[in-house]
Amino acid sequence: MASGIQHVFIIGSKGIPARYGGFETFVEKLAEHQASRSIRYHVACAVDEMPDVQEFEHNGAHCFNIRWRPIGAAKAITYDLDALKWALGYIERNGIEHPIIYILACRIGPFIGRYAKRIHELGGKLFVNPDGHEWLRAKWSAPVKRYWKLSEKGMVRHADLVICDSLTIEAYIRGGYARYAPQTTYIAYGADTRASALADDDPAFTGWLAEKGLAPFGYYLIVGRFVPENNYEAMIGEFMASDTEKSLAIVTDARGPFLDELEAKLRFSEDPRIKLVGTVYDQELLKKIRESAFAYIHGHEVGGTNPSLLEALASTQLNLLLDVGFNREVAEDAALYWDKGRGSLSALIAGIERFDTDLIRRYSMRSSDAIKARYSWNDIACRYEALIEQSV
Repeated sequence: MASGIQHVFIIGSKGIPARYGGFETFVEKLAEHQASRSIRYHVACAVDEMPDVQEFEHNGAHCFNIRWRPIGAAKAITYDLDALKWALGYIERNGIEHPIIYILACRIGPFIGRYAKRIHELGGKLFVNPDGHEWLRAKWSAPVKRYWKLSEKGMVRHADLVICDSLTIEAYIRGGYARYAPQTTYIAYGADTRASALADDDPAFTGWLAEKGLAPFGYYLIVGRFVPENNYEAMIGEFMASDTEKSLAIVTDARGPFLDELEAKLRFSEDPRIKLVGTVYDQELLKKIRESAFAYIHGHEVGGTNPSLLEALASTQLNLLLDVGFNREVAEDAALYWDKGRGSLSALIAGIERFDTDLIRRYSMRSSDAIKARYSWNDIACRYEALIEQSV
């Protein structure tokens, strides 16, 4: 191994090239924007079947495939453990000095103690990103929530450094686990601040609008996982209670019992303004959809810096956010806020439809400028490199 190189093993994302969610995009951008020649990233990548070539290069990062074990929901835990074992073996075989193991999310806390000991024996350090309040998500049963909380405790207790992408999460970690005196730092998640490559008349965009029955700036937009803690009931119900003539385009994979439950409560299928438009995986098209929305509605209340919020602030002219600490921390005065009280969001919708073009333009510039100033991927990658180089 080349001397003077700081090796960083990233475990916990599904891997790169990014095809999935927030952590995958983070790792992709970290490698894509790498400037330092003294850092070598090694990235665990999940596969259903092991290919002939287990290791490969992507954006300058060394990637190693780890096969999902076919054991249901627990496969994420075994994936992290298998990736960690592989990384430690690689470190030993290659005589790597002072490695950094960076684990994303807190899935393996009950098992991390002996691995942390081995990392330290090899002269390395354990970094952890706790993500958000996973143990608060409504989809988990009570036993699973207890496991998540126990796992978070274990990861924080054994980490040499906890890297938080939200100041609110950092304050929670420092206060909730004060007895362990955790070392923490804050580095935000990033956002792509460039405009969509699609023109207004691009067939990919105009065809999508026509298919969904939408018009530019004639719709409100929601983008996010279809889960209760993202407050779909409040957002859809309040939109239905409003007098707006615009549509509500909901980009999500809406299905299952939660969809049936919402329909039973709200009967939203009877309101022609409500349009469940499915998922959009083409990132250029999704960015264009954001840019052409009249306003974005954000109801997330569990988690750290939310990627869909950053993208909306970078691209959408008006942003209506649930008033919780995570969202205010990110948007500050560049957005408008609602709470879950009856009439709050519907009144906000009525209010912004009276905005003149100059006020809309000011909010649009304020939000995009905030993202460019604090959340550019280039800046995030540089901050990680500085942290890694200082950790040797």
